[in-house]
Amino acid sequence: MWIRALATLFASAILVPGAVAQETGGPDRETQVEQAVLAAPESMRSAAMVLGYGGGDRPGDPLSVLREGTNDLICLADDPASEGFHVACYHSSLDDFMVLGRRLKAQGVGRSEIMDARYAALQAGDFTMPDRAALYSISADNWPFELDQARRLTVVYVPGATTEELGLPARPDGTAPWLMLPGTPWAHIMIGR
Repeated sequence: MWIRALATLFASAILVPGAVAQETGGPDRETQVEQAVLAAPESMRSAAMVLGYGGGDRPGDPLSVLREGTNDLICLADDPASEGFHVACYHSSLDDFMVLGRRLKAQGVGRSEIMDARYAALQAGDFTMPDRAALYSISADNWPFELDQARRLTVVYVPGATTEELGLPARPDGTAPWLMLPGTPWAHIMIGR
């Protein structure tokens, strides 16, 4: 039942506003914040920290702080250098895991090597994975778009969980939730729409 509740958090449809370009060609700070929090449940948007481009320095992270937060949600602005549109928000307990991935990606490290580095850092005690935590994302092919037409994904991290324990398939099966990377420290339930 809680999975269904997570999947229906984004029921409203609105037209997402257009971006205002900075001299660098990317959206300004205010637009980045407005866009980034679209991935969050509405009740959590106004208090979420927002990371993006052109804000205050965040040591060890290629992203900068655009807005401090007062809840446990961290939202990421769309990368103006990437095609399409993608924003995400995750629980702060996932931050060390996410920052390591962003830092390595910015250095040109590939996906497989990033996962290896994350596993090594986890084994070394550089960070821990939470028992469970959520991530929300919205993707679209271009900007602007109708919010109800965007691809939405809710992810619930359940480290070490297996398909047998949860009764979920290990591959997508229509619109049913499924468990990605079962048995690993970053096993997570994928709930798409």
